[in-house]
Amino acid sequence: MSQTGFRGNKAALPQKPCAVCGRPMSWRRKWARTWAEVKYCSDRCRAAAPAAKG
Repeated sequence: MSQTGFRGNKAALPQKPCAVCGRPMSWRRKWARTWAEVKYCSDRCRAAAPAAKG
């Protein structure tokens, strides 16, 4: 038996919208520890985000 990806119900994973484009982002295992801080769906959206003043 090979392990080729997630075998569960992907529709049950949490989602939230990207802060820039508004597209829904699905939870990723890579984001497990930082899911609350994830704001952008991609590097492109992160670069397009307005810079924080400070």
